[in-house]
Amino acid sequence: MRQCKTMSKATRKKIIAGNWKMNMTPSQARDLINMLKPACDTAESDVVFCVPYVDIPVALDMLKGSKISVGAQNVHCRDNGAYTGEISAPMLKELGVKYVIIGHSERRQFFAEADALVNMKIKKAMEHGLIPIVCVGETLEQRKQGITIDFVRTQTKIALMGIAPDDAKQIVIAYEPIWAIGTGENAKPEQAEEVCRAIRQVIGEMYDTNVAANMRIQYGGSVTAATAAELFNQPNIDGGLVGGASLKADFAEIVNYS
Repeated sequence: MRQCKTMSKATRKKIIAGNWKMNMTPSQARDLINMLKPACDTAESDVVFCVPYVDIPVALDMLKGSKISVGAQNVHCRDNGAYTGEISAPMLKELGVKYVIIGHSERRQFFAEADALVNMKIKKAMEHGLIPIVCVGETLEQRKQGITIDFVRTQTKIALMGIAPDDAKQIVIAYEPIWAIGTGENAKPEQAEEVCRAIRQVIGEMYDTNVAANMRIQYGGSVTAATAAELFNQPNIDGGLVGGASLKADFAEIVNYS
């Protein structure tokens, strides 16, 4: 087994992404961006607004010339075809999208997205120059059963299967314990760090210490302005994937947590 050294957090730039989920009409998106942009554009971290498909043109237009990137919340595993209602990587790339969330627990739960499909989507996104934010995480039952680390390691292994080392370094992994998403419950900093450290270790086993040290790993799950600093300052946590709080003024405080 290859051993993974912990790289200095100063070397890995933080990345804080807001996942708007199925919220905000285009006009509402315009108001929210107007409110958040001034504070978020001066952040030291990479900042991403992951918005619904219909809000992408508005977000791209309003964020033009800023340091804030736009992300999508899903992508299909094929370039085109008879897949009514789906959006392809070439479509997102041509619009100007930079990031895309893949494998969010809500996609896995409500739309039956399996690990193998997540892997296919990652490969397709990277083929077209999109940066995947890949979600992994356990249920409350799995945590109570004591299989959190094994489960998340397996999700990570399958997600990265067949991904070249240079490509893998570009991917962002988001550890989101399902029991903490939208519940107001937060994983304690030491719990989140334990799992993120295990994710980095399995990446080191699959690739090498260089890939593991360079890949950014976020925490997500009811992150608030009050909890962000303690979570993001853990050695193996490089920012957050933020849900509900990304729709409020609080998101600017999270982005500027330091």
